[in-house]
Amino acid sequence: MILFLTIVSGLAWTVVYADAIRIGFRDRSYAIPAAALALNFAWEAIYATRSIATGITAQGVFNIAWGLADVVIVYTFLQFGRSELPGWVTRRLFIGWALLLGVTSFAVQLLFVVQFGWDDAARYAAFLQNLLMSGLFIAMFAARGGTRGQTLLIAVAKWIGTLAPMIALGWYGNSPLILGVGTLCSVFDLVYIGLLWRARQPGAATG
Repeated sequence: MILFLTIVSGLAWTVVYADAIRIGFRDRSYAIPAAALALNFAWEAIYATRSIATGITAQGVFNIAWGLADVVIVYTFLQFGRSELPGWVTRRLFIGWALLLGVTSFAVQLLFVVQFGWDDAARYAAFLQNLLMSGLFIAMFAARGGTRGQTLLIAVAKWIGTLAPMIALGWYGNSPLILGVGTLCSVFDLVYIGLLWRARQPGAATG
């Protein structure tokens, strides 16, 4: 069952990243909120590298695939993200902010490793940044005034991709922290799905 849930999560998140790349280039925007994207990229770069160094598992294969996909999503952020900000934010300020996000994200991930060890750090960091992402997707919808740079497919796949490991690591793994944070992710994810669904209905205003 654990392997099955790992594969379900891996495939669902792969769908998230693939559609984020597609929609980013289509809408000339970025489809993953900036802070969550930085944390995800750092997480995947670190744990993909560790997977290669210590032996490839099913999760390791997905980590590597996600890390490669994140490179492209980061490119869409760097290419189109400046247009999402106020006019006083120059290109130089934007790049400086992006670098600060990146350095901070790698530092946070490594601090998790120092504090909790490799296995627990991977799990705790993943769920906490997932909760951040869930909230930031709603904020993105509000800031953009609609669905530009977002899709219902990303929202649903993100929910499933988080729900599966919550069951595997929270329920079967007997972790109240993961179960609790994962449940909160589902609450936010379902709200976001509802917002996107409502925006798709005839007569709804979208950005």
